[in-house]
Amino acid sequence: MREASIRLFRAGRDLFEEILSGCSACKNRIQLTESQMKETGGFSMQTIHPDSVPKIMLNDGREAPCIGMGTFGSDRFTADQVAEAVYGAIKAGYRMFDCAACYGNEAMIGDVFQKAFSDGICKREDLFIMTKAWNDMHGDGDILIALAKSLKDLKLDYVDMYFLHWPFPNYHAPYCDVDSRNPDSKPFSVERFMKTWRQMERLVDMGLTRGIGMSSMTIPKLKAVLPLCRIKPAMCEFEEHPCFQQEELFCYLRGHGIQPVGFMPLGSPQRPERDMEPGDVADMKTPIMQEIAAAHKCHPALICLKWAVQRGAIPIPFSVHEAEYVSNLASTIDGDPLTEEEMDRIQLLESNNRLVKGQVFLWPGARDWHDLWDENGEIVQ
Repeated sequence: MREASIRLFRAGRDLFEEILSGCSACKNRIQLTESQMKETGGFSMQTIHPDSVPKIMLNDGREAPCIGMGTFGSDRFTADQVAEAVYGAIKAGYRMFDCAACYGNEAMIGDVFQKAFSDGICKREDLFIMTKAWNDMHGDGDILIALAKSLKDLKLDYVDMYFLHWPFPNYHAPYCDVDSRNPDSKPFSVERFMKTWRQMERLVDMGLTRGIGMSSMTIPKLKAVLPLCRIKPAMCEFEEHPCFQQEELFCYLRGHGIQPVGFMPLGSPQRPERDMEPGDVADMKTPIMQEIAAAHKCHPALICLKWAVQRGAIPIPFSVHEAEYVSNLASTIDGDPLTEEEMDRIQLLESNNRLVKGQVFLWPGARDWHDLWDENGEIVQ
C-alpha cells in the first residue's frame, strides 16, 4: 500500500510539473473579459482556461476534470445562491459539477446551465455533470423515475455520471435531527442493492447517463457487489480529507479501476451544527497544514486540494464565494506541487476523523453509526 501511495504521488507531481513548465499554459491559464470587468465594477474576475485543468481517464474511456464543484448548500445557502455560484464557477473555468436530487436545488442549477449555454460560455458537451438518486427511490422502476425528474430539473437530455447516493434504501426527511430514526430502515442487502444497480445499468443502455457510480460504500460491500455488476461503477464518492484519508478504501478503488471522488475535501468547517461533535478535528487548523500552507504562501484549503489531486482523487469542494471557488480551481495549476516530504507529513494527520456518521440511516437493532461502515471487515446485518 505504501508503494502504491508513492506511485500515485509521483504521478501527481509529474502532472503538476508538466503543466507548470509550459509557457503557453501559463499564458492561457487566466483570461479576463470586458464583460467580466464591468460586472465586477472594474475589478477583474480571474478565470482559468478549462483546457489547463488536468484530466483523469475513467474506466469507461472518458476523461473527467481533476476537480469539480459541489452543490450542497446545506442549511446555510439558498438554492438561488448555490445556482448563482455554479454560474460564476462555469465562467471561472469549472467544468465538473456534483449535484443531487435531495439537495433541493437542481431546478435552479438547471436554469444557470441553460444560461451558460445560451450565453456562449460553454457547450453541453464541455460540462461533466453528475447527480444522484436519493434513498427513497431504490424500488422497482424508481431509478428511471428519479433520473427523469433530475433531467427535467437540470434541463438536460443526459448526465455524465449518475450515482446511488447511499447503498441503503433508508429514507430520512431533509434536514432532520441526527437522532431521528426511520422504523422502516433495513441493513444493507446485496440482493436488494443489485436489483437497484440493474436499474442503474439500464440507464446507461438507454443513453440517459454516460456512466454510473456508487457512493459511501465500504470495502466489504464493494467486494460483495462488484463481481455481480454488468457495468462496473466508473466512480465512487466517499468522504476524504487529511484527517480522514480512508487509505485502504482509496487504494481498493484505484486497484479496481474505480475513480475516487472525495467529498468534504476541506473537512467541511461550515457544516451544520447538527453534524458537529466535540471530538471532531479541524483539518485546516492542524499545525502541519498551517506550516505547509505557510511554505507555499497560500490558504490551508488549497493544500487540502493539492493533496487530494496529487493523490489521484477528484475533490469536489463547495463555496458560494467567488474568491474561494476560483482559488480552489486555480490550486490545480498554480504554485509548486507538494513535495514527497509534505505528502508524507499530511499522511500523518490521519486520525479516523469521520464527519458524516450517517446515524439517521440506522435500522432497528443496530448498535450505533459504526454499524453502517462495516468496521470489523464484514457487512453488518
